[in-house]
Amino acid sequence: MDIPGNLLYTKDHEWARIEGKNAYVGITEYAQHSLGDITFIELPKAGQELKQSSYCATVESVKAASEVFVPLSGKVISVNSRLSKNPELINQSPYDQGYFFMMEFSNVAEKNNLMDAKAYETYLESISK
Repeated sequence: MDIPGNLLYTKDHEWARIEGKNAYVGITEYAQHSLGDITFIELPKAGQELKQSSYCATVESVKAASEVFVPLSGKVISVNSRLSKNPELINQSPYDQGYFFMMEFSNVAEKNNLMDAKAYETYLESISK
């Protein structure tokens, strides 16, 4: 399972890639694999303010619908509009083309609530036992 070292992770299997004051957000390979073939996604709107750990999106797959929670508080700057017509990008490229949105995060201290790649890997091992 791919767990990129340059990302931060939540226990709900979301990731954040920090670039300056912005963060790209999506779901992990583990999450997309667990969901199966993704058929639909509902994203937040650009300009929307989000609080860490609050609901921000819904992903529907052939198996289930799942809520997605935001890893950091902040304002949505842009959404990945390609996902509305091609939700399968989440399955094909969860850390690149399948990202959900970019946000300007507002509280740098919240990064301390997230896991680095090693901690996330350890977490996945603990829940799969």
